[in-house]
Amino acid sequence: MPEAIAQGFSGETHDPNANPRHFRIKAAQRDMIAAAGGIERVVEIVGYSKSTVGRWNNGDGPDLMPLDAVWALEAETGMPVITTALAELSGRRLSDPKEVADAEADIMRGYAGLCSKAGEMMATMAEAMADGKITPAEAAIYDRRLSELSDIIAACRKHAASVRHAGGFSVVCGGAS
Repeated sequence: MPEAIAQGFSGETHDPNANPRHFRIKAAQRDMIAAAGGIERVVEIVGYSKSTVGRWNNGDGPDLMPLDAVWALEAETGMPVITTALAELSGRRLSDPKEVADAEADIMRGYAGLCSKAGEMMATMAEAMADGKITPAEAAIYDRRLSELSDIIAACRKHAASVRHAGGFSVVCGGAS
């Protein structure tokens, strides 16, 4: 069997099966083909021949999917398997737009809840101090409000960490920035 030669990521010529990056992409291709329903189903989705799709599915072969096939399969399955592998090979990772939207909504709701609870706590204290003394019952209510506020602050810190992890977001346009 003749040795397959291909151009690598850094431009050198070599056997693609000796390249760990190649193996990672081939594994992602096999995962994508399985997720899409197998070779025959992939043929229906992408319009390439069964032998071509079979070569993509062969872990020992040099054949990589063209981008149009990758896009079609990832759109069909809703799973960015190959794109994720490519991102990882570049030292990056993908983020889920729904997770970013959820994090944005969580931080906004958390902030509103924090403001509301802080207002309740301040109103409780203002009412308690109106007569110049704080009774044990008023102190207990104040303590309860502080506890509620503390729980909201803890949740807000989690939300802030999620948004920080997602790279932030824009309050004006609602998109990640």
